[in-house]
Amino acid sequence: MNEYAVIETGGKQYQVKSGDVITIEKLDGDMKEGDKVTFDKVLLVDDGSNTTIGTPFISGAKVEATFKSAGRAPKVTVIKYKQKSRYFKKNGHRQPFMKVQIEKIK
Repeated sequence: MNEYAVIETGGKQYQVKSGDVITIEKLDGDMKEGDKVTFDKVLLVDDGSNTTIGTPFISGAKVEATFKSAGRAPKVTVIKYKQKSRYFKKNGHRQPFMKVQIEKIK
């Protein structure tokens, strides 16, 4: 079965199917491994023969996932510099993320 869906979370869209492990923006709340996550902002569902497109979301459609892990991306260094004026700023940033495994598309 080639069923897949397009979901929106964290301001981004992801094409997912059952069994996929995706890296998404960090969600609110304190989660531990094995917790269930439900995505209700489903934009498209394709089951191989029928395609349902939302306007903008499909009412009643859900994608269920299981929380796997959380972490932080590698450091990105930001430097601001202006020559001849002794202006130099250096900042580092590590973006938090979550890994979830897609269980089923409803």
